[in-house]
Amino acid sequence: MTLTARQFLFLVVIVGSLGLLACEEKIQPSVLSDVGPQTLPRQESWNSTTVLSDSGRIKARIYAGYARAYDYPPRTLLSEGIRTFFYDEDGTQTSELTAQEGAVDEMTKNFEASGNVVVVSSDSTVLRTSKLYWDNWRRLIHTPEFVRITTPKEQIQGFGFESDQHLREYRIFRVRGEAIVQ
Repeated sequence: MTLTARQFLFLVVIVGSLGLLACEEKIQPSVLSDVGPQTLPRQESWNSTTVLSDSGRIKARIYAGYARAYDYPPRTLLSEGIRTFFYDEDGTQTSELTAQEGAVDEMTKNFEASGNVVVVSSDSTVLRTSKLYWDNWRRLIHTPEFVRITTPKEQIQGFGFESDQHLREYRIFRVRGEAIVQ
């Protein structure tokens, strides 16, 4: 079989083109070095509810506009407004907490809230602060930040605070305030 000059030229152009395509440098997509299993949430949800319980008894119920759970470290971050209800051993709601954002430690079930934190107890005691922590094991709330507590009989403020979650027995460490004495 003999090739004509035209066929030979066509074959050279095709083979040459294939050769040039094979030699083309491949462009690798850029990968962000700070993105991985440690930085990406394993789960996300919107308008969600998280229930913290022990032996079938609800300790707290947390509502959040946006929640994302991470494996490293095991935490659930809450944002876009949170609302938390705390319960006693009998299942009665004892207080309500609102804040802009928060986090739950998945190992200890400890909870922290920040951004315009307000806690209202069942007896109308109101606590205001910028950041608040709840110790699940001791059922204790605390903060080193500035706090303001208002009850029907007193208005107290100071820095550093700890209390039972019902706001019945509390301590302010650097206190100042006013009280009605009868």
